[in-house]
Order: sequence, then C-alpha cells, then structure tokens
Amino acid sequence: MTSKPVLWLPRKVSDATIKRASASYDVILNEADTPGTRDEIIAMSARVDAMMPCHSEHFSAEVVARLDPRLKIIANHSVGVDHCDLDALRARGIVVTNTPDVLSDATAELAMLLMLGAARHAVTGDRLVRTGAWDSWSPAFMVGKQVTGARLGIVGMGRVGRAFAEKARGFDMEIHYFNRTPLSPELEQGAIYHETIESLLPVSDFLSLHCPATPETLDLMNAERFACLPDGAVLVNSARGALVDEAALLEAIETGKLAAAGLDCFKNEPGGNPAFAPHENIFMLPHIGSATTKTRDAMGFRALDNLDAFFAGKTPRDAL
Repeated sequence: MTSKPVLWLPRKVSDATIKRASASYDVILNEADTPGTRDEIIAMSARVDAMMPCHSEHFSAEVVARLDPRLKIIANHSVGVDHCDLDALRARGIVVTNTPDVLSDATAELAMLLMLGAARHAVTGDRLVRTGAWDSWSPAFMVGKQVTGARLGIVGMGRVGRAFAEKARGFDMEIHYFNRTPLSPELEQGAIYHETIESLLPVSDFLSLHCPATPETLDLMNAERFACLPDGAVLVNSARGALVDEAALLEAIETGKLAAAGLDCFKNEPGGNPAFAPHENIFMLPHIGSATTKTRDAMGFRALDNLDAFFAGKTPRDAL
C-alpha cells in the first residue's frame, strides 16, 4: 500500500480543511497555532513532502537555501506570496501555489466596512455609547463624510479591486482606477482608467488600495502622494501594510489632509502601529479581510486542490 504524502499545517486552518486533508495526507498539525519560525520550517522540511503555510511563515532566500530536498511543494493558504522568495524556491525546484479568487468578496466586504467606519466616525461613536459618555446631541454632532455619490479611487483592479468596485457601485460612487493595464470594457463597467497614480489621486475623495506588496509598491502612499489627494480624503488599506508610509499617513491625519483612514494591515503584524491608537479617525482591524467561515473553507480547499494535482502528477492550477 502506497503511503500518503506528509503535509505540515503550521497554523490552525478550518475544521473542514483539516478533515479533507487528513483523508489524503499524513497531516502534522501545529496544535499551538503559532507562526512557524525559521528553524521550525527548516527542521520540518526534512519530515514532510508538502507544507500549507500562511502569510506568517517566511521563506526567505536564507531559509530556502537550508530546506531539505524532501520538501517538494508549498501550497500557500493565502493569495499574497510576498512572504516567499519565489526565485529562490524555483531555483530549488520547489513548487509554490496560492489561493486566488476565493477571498475576493470577503476582502472587498471588509474594505467597505473600513471605508464606511472611517467616514462615519465608527471608533468615536462606539466608544461614546459603550462607555456611557453619550450625553448630548446637536446638528454638529459627529458629522462625517458621505460615501454615496463620492469619487472612489482604486489602486489595483485585480479580483479584489473589481469586487470592491462592484460593491461601491451600490453606493452610486464614481469609480476611478489605476492599474498596470486598462481593463476591458466588460470588466471596467464604466470605471475611469488613469495611466498614473498621480492622475488618480486628485479625483479620489476615497482611495482604496488593492495591489500586491512588491519592491515597486513599497511605501506607494508616501508624503508626496498624500499631498496629491483632495483635502479631507479617506484612505482605505485592506491589502498589505507595506504599501503605506506610516509616518506620512500619521502626518496626513494630524494635519487634517486626511479626514480619516480605515486600515486592516500594517507594517508590523501582529501588533500594528501604536502611534495610530490615539487617533479615533483611524479605524483599525487586525488583518481579518478574508476571515469568514465560507472563505476560510474555500481557501483551504483551494490549497488542497493544488496539492492533490501536484501529487497526481499534474500542474497545480495556481502554480506561480
């Protein structure tokens, strides 16, 4: 009887994913559900044929150089792969996959929550009611920024960006976008294309980031680009913390250039940026864009689809 491939799950994935994985693989679970360290990843590579890591496990060139030849595939439980040195992994002959498509709606939903919460003083309002400090009202009380009919700029019109645009159309927003290439009219659905970010920013009452973290997009939103936004704009980032110069964001908040920001990701994760905490017009969540039961199951199953294809001698659907 042929033995099953051995699969390491360094983080706690959904119960449905674990159940399905256990039927086809000898699964090694990390019951502590703590991020896999460099040494753990290297040591485990000698024990397993495959890994299903999350964004919390880092495959730097240094780590990849020390991986055991037994490890053949890394099936990421994520869309983003900026935690993987893809060139180093390819050079070692290790297949890398991700989980596109399945988390677009969940992340777009969260971006909408961030946009609305930032625009309408969700942090302050919740605190006032929760602490019993709500003791007055006037027409000038907690006046926010209206989303309906406003101009929305989207940086990155991939799957999540398009899903967010579709939801924003329900608020009659005027959609503008920057992308490496313009979309087809069928995908564009009336959105207005900008060839440069600098062209997009001045028409963005709300700006939402939906591009990957790469060396080219590091600190994409810096002091110069914040200055190009309309006064009182709102920034939304549900993509990657690396996209934003956090010192520049803080300055834009403190000067009033930005009315508010909605953030689900930060340069330092977990933890975030303590300097943001005193500013209640920064609405923050702990990187939970894809955190719905439906999406977590779908992500796990997509990763397993890639593993199943690989061990059946086929090219995984999401091979990078």
